[in-house]
Amino acid sequence: MSAGEREAYRVLVDRYSALAHRTAVLLGAGSDADDVVQEAFVKAFQALPRFRAGEPFRPWLVRIVVNETHNARRGRRRARLTLERAAPRYDPPVGADEPVERALSGERRAVLLAGLAALRSVDREVLTCRYLLDLSEAETASALSMPRGTVKSRTARALDRLRAVLGEPAPVEVSDA
Repeated sequence: MSAGEREAYRVLVDRYSALAHRTAVLLGAGSDADDVVQEAFVKAFQALPRFRAGEPFRPWLVRIVVNETHNARRGRRRARLTLERAAPRYDPPVGADEPVERALSGERRAVLLAGLAALRSVDREVLTCRYLLDLSEAETASALSMPRGTVKSRTARALDRLRAVLGEPAPVEVSDA
């Protein structure tokens, strides 16, 4: 790889680091967010020869971060289960989710994050991409490897589930009568 190619990739890392970190935190990477982002950029670099020219980079990178966050969460869960088997009375430290709390401020955001955390991961992912990362339907479809129509229907159902978790009434539909 030439020095110019390395410099071009460094520009991409600089441009998309905040987005990658926010994605990892919002999807539950917690204290592993920095490691998830670093691993995602390494994997993206290694996969550059497979990146399709002309495609947007942002949803492609978000997909890699989503996958790495899944891996980190699975690894944490395995470690926790192993620890629980070894020491059943172990209690996780208070404030284990402090990185999320530090990254997001305000009571409404805390309530929203708690509601998102209560959702299934597929619901949390589609809502995070669409509303917290502000990806378009097409970008979300690319990032989550699903058809655009699926993004639309999952978003609607996930919003309904989030409203139910938050105890908010469903929006009232107004007819054109």
